[in-house]
Amino acid sequence: MKPGSRIAVLGDGGWGTTLAILLSKKGHEVTLWGAFPEYIKFLRKNRENRKFLPGIRLPHNIILTYDIDEAGGESEIIVLASPSQYMRAVLKKLSRARRPHRAIYVNVAKGIENKSLLRMSEVIKDELGVDAATLSGPTISYEVARGFPTTAVVASGHADTAKRLQGLFNTQEFRVYRSSDVIGVEIGGSLKNIIAIAAGISDGLGFGTNSKAALLARGLVEITRLGVKMGAKAETFSGLSGLGDLVTTCINPHGRNRWFGEQVGKGKAPAKILKSTEMVIEGVPTAKSAYNLAKKYKIEMPITEQIYNILYRDKSPVEAVRELMLRPMRPE
Repeated sequence: MKPGSRIAVLGDGGWGTTLAILLSKKGHEVTLWGAFPEYIKFLRKNRENRKFLPGIRLPHNIILTYDIDEAGGESEIIVLASPSQYMRAVLKKLSRARRPHRAIYVNVAKGIENKSLLRMSEVIKDELGVDAATLSGPTISYEVARGFPTTAVVASGHADTAKRLQGLFNTQEFRVYRSSDVIGVEIGGSLKNIIAIAAGISDGLGFGTNSKAALLARGLVEITRLGVKMGAKAETFSGLSGLGDLVTTCINPHGRNRWFGEQVGKGKAPAKILKSTEMVIEGVPTAKSAYNLAKKYKIEMPITEQIYNILYRDKSPVEAVRELMLRPMRPE
């Protein structure tokens, strides 16, 4: 992608802000859109996203706006960075906004819509009638923003689009691979948040590395099982958007989903934890979607089922662990 491309990033959370910074530093014309006017005014004045990316300065060449017409405008690339459960509402606004007909759309959200059970690229197709690519992988925002070496994968059903976007995002510190498996990349990026909640619960209960290793290994089996049933390639889940993203989300001390699970493991009520933070905990709604997808496809996802029971049926984490450990013995 040539320098100077016009790019809109819709969503001023930590990841959207990080990508806006990354792209602006490559010489592109970047507009960062947020839904709340007062916070955009705050960002314009302070040039720091103190809620979601504290300590990182926003370059002055990034345009900040709450006007979605201004954001869409004549953008060649539109990066969709809103949380998954708000994605459709943003897309409805975008569908009514001024935007180019030949823009490339890139989803960077991780989640599955609750009511429809659609992946984000499917929601985008449903609302805008376009095929969207997806960028995913082990990409903790504050690490990418600080220039720590990071890898990610961009997936598209169109090989030329995947190559263009690979070149768009790739930098010396942010290495991007490409894939044609959009389903696998999206499922891996979404369901890892459920296992991260489980890993956090394990931490909150005071368990050790044996327990966490078991959750990662068996959690990856569940993710792969569902993904393949939905049409993904099994090998995708051993890559960056599968195993890579799962590991970083489960072990990073600052990860939102792991942190949330840790609070649950310490005995706090999930609803109260959610009310206490402005962070979006994607694994909570995704657990409901994955639970229903497991039923739809008639597959076993015992860890996911227990996380669903803890979050939505007030099950004790200790009881959930007991039931997992006492499941009928079987071959691995």
